[in-house]
Amino acid sequence: MIDHSDLGYLGSIPEMGSAFAGFAQRRWGWTVDPLQVRIAADVGVGVVEVLRVITKPGDKILINSPVYPNFFTWCDETHLEHLDVPLTQSDAEINGSNWILDWDGIERAYASGIKAHLISNPHNPLGRVYTRDELSRLADLARKYKVYILSDEIHAPLTFSEQTFTPFLAISDTAREVGITITAASKGWNIAGLKCAIIVTENARVHETLNAIAPATHYRASLLGAFATVTAFEKGEPWLDQLMVQLDRNRNLVATLIESMTPGVGYRIPHCSYLAWLDLSKFNLGEDPSAVLIEKAKVAFVPGVRFGQQSTQYVRLNFATSPEILHEAFNRLATVLK
Repeated sequence: MIDHSDLGYLGSIPEMGSAFAGFAQRRWGWTVDPLQVRIAADVGVGVVEVLRVITKPGDKILINSPVYPNFFTWCDETHLEHLDVPLTQSDAEINGSNWILDWDGIERAYASGIKAHLISNPHNPLGRVYTRDELSRLADLARKYKVYILSDEIHAPLTFSEQTFTPFLAISDTAREVGITITAASKGWNIAGLKCAIIVTENARVHETLNAIAPATHYRASLLGAFATVTAFEKGEPWLDQLMVQLDRNRNLVATLIESMTPGVGYRIPHCSYLAWLDLSKFNLGEDPSAVLIEKAKVAFVPGVRFGQQSTQYVRLNFATSPEILHEAFNRLATVLK
């Protein structure tokens, strides 16, 4: 890297757009305009800086809990009023998941005058991959009500082979009129600490609108992170493919361990990423099961309540670890979840 540049501030990185465009085409058949790829320090910074351009303080933004806790933080940071239309659980399944978008609630929220809708696709913590039809329906509603859709697609490289990840901007011209994607290599290649993400548009008007983003959004990204991101997108697929083999084993191992050691735990095998969303409602562990489990089993989970008020009886497990550690974790859990 030193031969290519220096360790000063991040300047122009023309390789970034072409590197991501190549990866997106190979992985998802998505044709990206390299000139509509811009850099931010991380996905959170990207979301916040986009929101600062397309909204003003006091505007309303929609989210669908349970969802990544920082969605709430980003709304607060930009002084937006967040409306929550939670996903609901259904006996029916869509794309292998029983967590369903509340379409009536979403349209009511759109009609109320929201300016933006922040989605997690693929979904953290549910491990759910939205279908093309669902995303198309969102795009149509967004155009009807003049709403921007910000699609956080950071977990997309970690989609398992039985599912097809559909980038929001690849859906249709309508999606490109209303959509902005924020993503990174940080989850797929575990380089979050290197601080680099990208903001992607596929529409001239939207691209022009985002030219108002503060220049510091680019310069505050890490030079090391930018080169690591380019390398991941250009040369990292063999490693990513090996990772997905191990994560596939681990997500199924979690199911096996639950069945044999903690059968009351609710778990649906995720279709993306390394996160298990566990339902502990059968165990009467109080308002924060994670606090009980860290105290009594010495196993750390992310508390479900951080993902939304209706998720108090859930915890999130990161299974991107060794099988030995997963076995040990469930051995400990079994002593508490009797």
